[in-house]
Amino acid sequence: MSSSLPTLPTNAPPAIELSGVGKCYAMYDRPQDRMLDLVAGRWRKRGKDFWALRDVSLSIGKGEVFGIVGRNGAGKSTLLQLVCGTVAPTTGNVAVRGRVAALLELGAGFNPEFTGRENVHLNAAVLGLTPSEIAAAFDSIVAFADIGAHLEQPVKTYSSGMAVRLAFAVAVHVDPEILIIDEALAVGDGAFAKKSFDRIMKFKDEGKTILFCSHTLFQVESVCNRVLWLDGGRARMMGDPGEVISAYTDYLGTPAESATAQVTGLPADAQAADPNRSAHLTSVLVSADGADWGRQTEARSGESDVSVQVRFNSNPSLPAPSLAVGFVTATGTIVNSSLSADQGAAIERDAAGRGAAVLTFPRVPLLGGNYAVAVYLMDERGIHIYDFADRAAEVKVRQQGRELGVVHLPSRWNTADADAVPGAGA
Repeated sequence: MSSSLPTLPTNAPPAIELSGVGKCYAMYDRPQDRMLDLVAGRWRKRGKDFWALRDVSLSIGKGEVFGIVGRNGAGKSTLLQLVCGTVAPTTGNVAVRGRVAALLELGAGFNPEFTGRENVHLNAAVLGLTPSEIAAAFDSIVAFADIGAHLEQPVKTYSSGMAVRLAFAVAVHVDPEILIIDEALAVGDGAFAKKSFDRIMKFKDEGKTILFCSHTLFQVESVCNRVLWLDGGRARMMGDPGEVISAYTDYLGTPAESATAQVTGLPADAQAADPNRSAHLTSVLVSADGADWGRQTEARSGESDVSVQVRFNSNPSLPAPSLAVGFVTATGTIVNSSLSADQGAAIERDAAGRGAAVLTFPRVPLLGGNYAVAVYLMDERGIHIYDFADRAAEVKVRQQGRELGVVHLPSRWNTADADAVPGAGA
């Protein structure tokens, strides 16, 4: 497949353009060889070429959300660094039009000896803000980070979470035209994770150009307009998010997790309220035909109505969360997923934020086997994950007949009119 993307239907110049871009690094067997190459490399080169990225061309329009997927080492971070300008290409050209804010290694530019206040001024200046712009945004940055009196303490005394909160707060107040995100759609925990995610979604709604790299494929598919799949430093496929993610998922395959569906359930302290979390699961129960609710149930293929009851606690000041429920085979294959946000089902809860919902699969079409129930508690959009239990319960399905596979698909045999089918008997 060509590594070039089709020209966008707009008169405005692209926000990001890469033309035949490659990045090569020299790899050395011994550290001293690097020094020898610096001194006498023109006569004998000791390093071996490693192309982290090779012959990639793409054009990202203003206001577009462009995703990048690929295995570790595929070249994703290298591409982002090239766009940010932190590394120079070995071949090709990179053009970026607009102020860039990058959420890559949050806090990497902080001086641990400086206070949080001093680092806000330093980091904001590095990101391109003038002194007057920093002064205007300072109170908003501090309020967003919400680290209290720690602002006046050296960053070396911060927890990693506090440093990330402050760095993220600075980055999102740069008011960028281009936002580059590397596995940072939500940072920190609890309400801050939700707040950071909402801020990035606000950038999207405002028409900012976003370059988003993540291993969380459902977020890439939900958020992006187009997706690039990198493999071994080269563009393997680009285009519609659903098509690219589907092809990439097929390529990856799903590793077997166990010979049988092992139920792990919820954390032992799931019932305890935790003020630092925006929402968390408290109970997942299953039942066949409304009887014997529990962590396991047994159903008859094509006959039993299988129901999943999910209970949760949430922050009542935030929008009501959504739920996703699916079945997973013993080898880890996802059979299905039902998302309340996509199906228009509003999840109800009380004034304290406690909620519950029951999802029923009538005459469950699963064929015989053991299936784990996966449950995800998500934000109202069905993108940001608050909590999950990938093997919260188990459904044992028994069947009559000799069908093989995972599900029963309705079908109809027609033998009387077989000769009438065009081409029959040819």
